[in-house]
Amino acid sequence: MLPPVPMHVIATMHSAFPTKFGIPRQSGLVSELQSTIVFEPEYRNPDALRGIEGFSHLWLVWSFSKAVRKTWSPPRLGGNTRMGVFATRSPFRPNAIGLSSVKLNGIEETAHLGTVLHVSGADLLDGTPIFDIKPYLPYTDSHPDAVGGFTDGLESRCLRVECPPQLLERIPADSREGLLGVLAGDPRPRYQEDPQRVYGMGFAGQNVRFTVAGDTLTVRSIDPLEK
Repeated sequence: MLPPVPMHVIATMHSAFPTKFGIPRQSGLVSELQSTIVFEPEYRNPDALRGIEGFSHLWLVWSFSKAVRKTWSPPRLGGNTRMGVFATRSPFRPNAIGLSSVKLNGIEETAHLGTVLHVSGADLLDGTPIFDIKPYLPYTDSHPDAVGGFTDGLESRCLRVECPPQLLERIPADSREGLLGVLAGDPRPRYQEDPQRVYGMGFAGQNVRFTVAGDTLTVRSIDPLEK
């Protein structure tokens, strides 16, 4: 048996999602989502980031820290079809590791947190540990002729979002477009279609409650999350 491979948390993701409900199913689906990567103290070395400003996108290697199980099994898609775990992106895996591609929007030098990275399009829970960051290389990482297996038949749903302006104003200004993008992508589980059900989603410190009837999502209330 091979010896265990040590893994070190180098950074933490700060995002608008306190729970997994509402997080986009894949990175890049909601490009308006803004997040910040804060490095652990021992990795706040400016030399470690030298040259990163030349890349538009990054790969993040991270931990499904809230989805760790002692056992794992092939997931069911939509509650019916069973697929092999290595043919899906299920969080319940032998090693609970995720991979995401994000856009690098900016690099900021701060007084107390060192250099932080501002990114968009992430699909990570707030507080997610990050193991590694690598540059996205278009000449080798992009495959326009790639085949997506069973996912080629899946259509991304786009809902019409109705949110009164006075409610939207309760969301921080730099997070509003991200919220609308998440809602338009239909954050409900795929098998739930009850038009009477009121869903609640934590986002940017607020509890966003909404209903969905047909192709229209209506925001019913936005109130501070209970602490």
